[in-house]
Amino acid sequence: MKKNKLTGIFSNRYLSFTIILLAGIFIGWLVFHPSKVKTETTVTPAEEPAATIWTCSMHPQIRMDKPGKCPICGMDLIPLVQGGSASVDPEAIHMTAEAVMLARVETSVVSRQKPTRQIRLYGKVQVDERQLQNQVSHLSGRIEQLYASFTGETIEMGQTLAKIYSPEVITAQQELLEAVKTKSIQPAIYEAAKEKLRQWKLTDAQIDEIENSGTVQSTPAIVSNTTGVVMERLVNEGDYVSRGTILYRIADLSKVWVMFDAYETDLQFLRNNDKMKFMLKAFPGTEFTGTIAFIDPVIDPLTRVAKVRVEADNRSGRLKPEMFATGIVQSVLSGYGDELVIPQSAVLWTGVRSVVYVKQPGGSDGPVFRMREVTLGPSLGDGWVVKAGLTDGEEIVTNGTFSVDAAAQLEGKPSMMNREGGSQAAVHDHSKMTAGGDAPEMTGMPMAAQQAPSPDIIHTDFRVEGNCEMCKERIETAAMSVKGVESATWGIDNKMLHLAFNKSLTSRETVQKAIAQAGHDNGKYKAPDEVYNSLPECCLYRDNGK
Repeated sequence: MKKNKLTGIFSNRYLSFTIILLAGIFIGWLVFHPSKVKTETTVTPAEEPAATIWTCSMHPQIRMDKPGKCPICGMDLIPLVQGGSASVDPEAIHMTAEAVMLARVETSVVSRQKPTRQIRLYGKVQVDERQLQNQVSHLSGRIEQLYASFTGETIEMGQTLAKIYSPEVITAQQELLEAVKTKSIQPAIYEAAKEKLRQWKLTDAQIDEIENSGTVQSTPAIVSNTTGVVMERLVNEGDYVSRGTILYRIADLSKVWVMFDAYETDLQFLRNNDKMKFMLKAFPGTEFTGTIAFIDPVIDPLTRVAKVRVEADNRSGRLKPEMFATGIVQSVLSGYGDELVIPQSAVLWTGVRSVVYVKQPGGSDGPVFRMREVTLGPSLGDGWVVKAGLTDGEEIVTNGTFSVDAAAQLEGKPSMMNREGGSQAAVHDHSKMTAGGDAPEMTGMPMAAQQAPSPDIIHTDFRVEGNCEMCKERIETAAMSVKGVESATWGIDNKMLHLAFNKSLTSRETVQKAIAQAGHDNGKYKAPDEVYNSLPECCLYRDNGK
């Protein structure tokens, strides 16, 4: 009977739901009762292992929970460090050891040294103008025979170059033969006849031969008055020449000039009598040595270079005129003593400010860096002279500087493009880039982690024709000469110029026009022929089929 009553109770659906609900409430009270919670160990947020967020220095909108590659640009992701140690400068950026390793961050201690710059110059071998002579005819007449018939032939002093039929000289020889008959009674006439032939540049040996043979030479010889190489032949057999006509240009190549082009920024490192090493494409791996003998005091208004003349010994004959040469000069900057010198890779330049990242004390679990503005002196090519902002013994970032700056920007710390810190910089958007050729104008940063703080700054890429380091400097100088241009970087390999400019002050077309006026075609504008033709040989891209 009891069993039937219980069965009846549980068969009632509504009553069953009520019992289950009450049982659930009771169990919840047992689990979440305050007295129970108080007895359990509380895990504070400080003890919780923080989850690392991985981001891209170029695209801070990317957030990943594990390391990898940026899906936009393919760069290695870096850890996003939040906060940092309270014991260090709040405006400094704290990086983990892992982040430092991934970004290949390297540091070095600042020290003083002699500011030395390696200057690389380009030029070509030329004839020493002092060793160049014109071989002229001292007779008037018709060339019967040429003995030096081609350019490049080696000539020795006294060598017969040509024979000329000259009626005037024939008459003078006849007068000599008549004077020989009466030289005993009229020696003055005899000597006058010989002197007349000497005026025609006949040698005493030739005159003696005429006198001894008693025969007139119908085609007296023209002999060389120098030793050298025929650089140019200006007459042919059968030509009629007057007295003083140039027959040959002959150069002594035992000494040559190597004429280099130097930009005005390089001139402060070059001095007369300095030794210069140079190399030729014809002899790879072989170094030649010469002496700087002359520096042109005038800058070419078109090419913006000055000629530097190096004198070199060429008794071996290996240095041939018109060979291309690359010169290297190691020069100590004059007027400077021991100065603070830092690598070029350590400096970030905004167009207005120059900054470095200095390693700070503290940071037990990773290095701490803080941005610092510096005042730079002359460029040393691969380094800078620091005039203010650093002291001896300080440690600065010399590799991976952009990565450190990117981390600072991501954390809102003072950085290259944001002196005071604060909100994150604008994101560099590659979505409008084209596959090849000119890229459309875009706002953002020109390279990793370099974002423009102003919406007026425009970044764009376009092709500029050129060949070498001289072209690079000329193109970038022309672009930077335009007011409003923030930066200009041209790549020798891809021929692309990355340009950053203020759109309220200038335009892309204005910069392209300035580059063309400097001698470089750029798609939009073509360089004037007179400017292009005045460029150094190594810069003539049109003649190279490009």
